[in-house]
Amino acid sequence: MGEAHMPRSADWNGWQRSWDRQQEWYMPDREERFQVMLDMVEATVGSAPRVLDLACGTGTISDRLLARMPEATSTGVDLDPALLTIGRGHFAGDDRITLITADLTDPEWPAKLPHDTYDAVLTATALHWLRLGPLAALYGQLAQLVRDGGVFLNADRMIDSSTPRINAAESAHRHARMDRAKAAGAVDWSEWWALAGRDPVLSGPVAERFAIYGEHADGETPSAHWHVETLRAAGFGEARTVWSSPSDCLVLALK
Repeated sequence: MGEAHMPRSADWNGWQRSWDRQQEWYMPDREERFQVMLDMVEATVGSAPRVLDLACGTGTISDRLLARMPEATSTGVDLDPALLTIGRGHFAGDDRITLITADLTDPEWPAKLPHDTYDAVLTATALHWLRLGPLAALYGQLAQLVRDGGVFLNADRMIDSSTPRINAAESAHRHARMDRAKAAGAVDWSEWWALAGRDPVLSGPVAERFAIYGEHADGETPSAHWHVETLRAAGFGEARTVWSSPSDCLVLALK
């Protein structure tokens, strides 16, 4: 996808789709993890859940949730002003979703939520932006937000440091595939943000976004085992991996 195929200004659905394509360059199995995530939501809390879409970005998870479960409702939380701008445009007029600006490292962020508890808290490819201490603290807060019998699902890069040769082989293979896709016209993270910054409607929010985050995350990618044990310690009754690829995992925790 080259610049000629980027959305026109204020084409919010187009910007939403272009974000998805950019993310799929990194994760070709992205939709598969979302399908398993929603399968497990339906299996544990039914087809009309109250959902917290954590670090929601443009609302990718909520978009798939509401298409699959029309009676669901969602609260999306993020700090990124550009991605939230796209999400608010994309979901305009849909009263099933509320998008909120909040910093997950602020201990008071749950006070901004419209509900005290949720049936499900869902997140994907986002919490690796946090260091281990803040992430463990966040898990403690989520244990209070998820109702008894409710579920938390996190799909993200989770690295098992005990298998360095496997990790190296997987990384080399994945990056070779990405290089081929890039040669065929795929847009990567940096290019996408540069193009978004040239959109007259998005240029301001993009500038605000980089003032908040800078160029790169300073987070960590602990193993799935770390996530499972930390969630159990935070107060979840059960936790385990329910999906994995060679590089990523989807961890489910049941309250």
